[in-house]
Amino acid sequence: MSKSFLGQAWLVLVLGMIFGASLAGMQAMVAERIALNKLNETLSQVPVLVPEADSGEKTSVGETTVYKALKGGKIVGWVVPGSGQGFADKIEILVGCDAQARIVTGLYVLDQKETPGLGNKIVDDEWRSQYEGKATDVTLEVVKRDVAAPQEIRSVTGATISSVAVSEIVNAALNETLRAELARAAGE
Repeated sequence: MSKSFLGQAWLVLVLGMIFGASLAGMQAMVAERIALNKLNETLSQVPVLVPEADSGEKTSVGETTVYKALKGGKIVGWVVPGSGQGFADKIEILVGCDAQARIVTGLYVLDQKETPGLGNKIVDDEWRSQYEGKATDVTLEVVKRDVAAPQEIRSVTGATISSVAVSEIVNAALNETLRAELARAAGE
C-alpha cells in the first residue's frame, strides 16, 4: 500500500509541476499583450474622463505614471490610475481631474471582481457620476444615507466595503503631493 501511495504522490507532483510550468509560460507569453490592452483601454477612457480632451498620452509625474488629457496638444486635465483592495479582490480605477488637479472630472473602474449584483455596482455610471465635480483637496467619505455634504459619496446598498474602497483609492491617488506635481506640470 505505501509503494502505491508513493507512486501516485510522485505522479501528482510531476503533473503539478508540468501544469504549473505551462501556466507560467503562458502568462509570460501573454503578459505584454495584456499590458498593451490595458494601456489602450486607459487611453480610450481619457476623453471620457476629461470631457474637454480629445486624446491622451502616458507620462510620469514624479514617481507616478499618469496620463495627460490633451486638446490640440495642450494639457486640459489628467487621468490618474489607482488601485486598492476591495471586498473580493483588487480594484483598479482611473480618476480624471482638471489641469490644476483641483476637481474630479470622472471615474472609471478599470478592473474589479466584486460580488455580482452588489459590489460590482461600482461600475454603474449613476454611482460613479457622484465623484464628478468633487474637490480633490478634501477627503471623500462614504455614507449610507442621503448625501448632506460636498465630500460625501452615497454607498452602494449592500456593498459598503466596495464603496469605501473606491473612495479610499481616489483619495490616495489624488494625494496632496501628486496634486501639486500635476498642477506644476500643467503650467510648464
